[in-house]
Amino acid sequence: MKKSLFAIAAVTAFAGAAQAQSSVTVYGVMDIGVGGANSRVADGTTVNKTTTTAAYDGGESTNRLGFKGTEDLGGGASAFFTVELGLTPDAAQAVSTSTTQNRQSFVGLKKNGLGDVALGTQYTTVYNAVAKTDAGNTNNFTGDLIYTANKVGTYTASNGNGNGDSFTIRSNQMITLNSETYAGFQAHAMAILANNNSTQTTTVSGASTTVAGGINNQNGWGLGLDYTWNKLFVTANYMGLTAKNPYVNVTSNGQVTSQPTGTPTYFGPGQAALNGTNVQDNQFYVGGTYDFGILKAYAQYITRKVSLQQDSGQYFKRSAEQIGVRSFITPTIEAWVSGGLGRVTGSQTTLSASGQPTANLTAWQIGSNYWLSKRTNLYAIYGQANTSNVSNITTAGAAGNPTSGNVNNYGIGVRHTF
Repeated sequence: MKKSLFAIAAVTAFAGAAQAQSSVTVYGVMDIGVGGANSRVADGTTVNKTTTTAAYDGGESTNRLGFKGTEDLGGGASAFFTVELGLTPDAAQAVSTSTTQNRQSFVGLKKNGLGDVALGTQYTTVYNAVAKTDAGNTNNFTGDLIYTANKVGTYTASNGNGNGDSFTIRSNQMITLNSETYAGFQAHAMAILANNNSTQTTTVSGASTTVAGGINNQNGWGLGLDYTWNKLFVTANYMGLTAKNPYVNVTSNGQVTSQPTGTPTYFGPGQAALNGTNVQDNQFYVGGTYDFGILKAYAQYITRKVSLQQDSGQYFKRSAEQIGVRSFITPTIEAWVSGGLGRVTGSQTTLSASGQPTANLTAWQIGSNYWLSKRTNLYAIYGQANTSNVSNITTAGAAGNPTSGNVNNYGIGVRHTF
């Protein structure tokens, strides 16, 4: 009897220890507000103005619901996972039906003293670096040249100021490596493997042509290095992504209507071959912060060049630099301001036949949080973005009118994290 009781006690203790070694956390963000936007687009002699006022969600932070957990494997090793979905609380369905629904889904292993490895849908090395060094904390309002967004309204003449123009945020089928921190240095690496070699059908001017053994590959790799010294933090990151896609729809004048994400929207008449596109997307980012105590200073630089590997003369290039500060004015009132300059260029065949396709970008943003608690805050954000004259990038074959545009975006809302 005593032995049986001892065995039961031992099993119960072991189960309790195993339970203590594993944990799962539910987390998320609910962010809803009201705001508006004013845009002005000049296309040759025509000026189009748009004013938008609307309720919105995800202004300061994108709404999400996530689950993450860890399990102690012993010997300094552990397993971990994250599943995170996008939410649209002001839409008919609470769970987003867009491609951002699966924000993150990965599993990995960690070894104390070495680092961790993870596989699945994850943020890129550049995004992780931007999130650490952006004065606006990657909010979704206009006015940030590094993390480009436009929460309310439409800005049709973005030409470098549109959502996601500056870098790739996340990717499926990714493997990541993160080292431990040694003497202030931490290294990061990523690889994307999405290959599908199969028979493809390409449609040209209504006629179907079968291309055997076509390649539909989206691959890439990235490296990053962070350095922390007292109140200084700096990071440098590079990503090289490729998109090889034989499935391309081309009209008779050469307009590309379907192509891999991130390619230039116009290649020029007769330049979209039946064997598809082979696009190289190079992205480089450096940023840093310094905490002065009363405020934190931010500096950022990013450049991205998307080009056709079969014709390197066809490309689209965007670069931008930005500075900002962020500070607690009182224990409950936090404010930030940022401003930046940028430039977009491209080959003449990438755009229309009129002039050199070059535009200058400017943007600035100001915002404030009023913290009701550690998890709940009210916010107000205002930002502006401007694009100087640039040749129309959507004209097929004909010379396009020079276009320019500016937009302001503002909102007030409440955000709760859990």
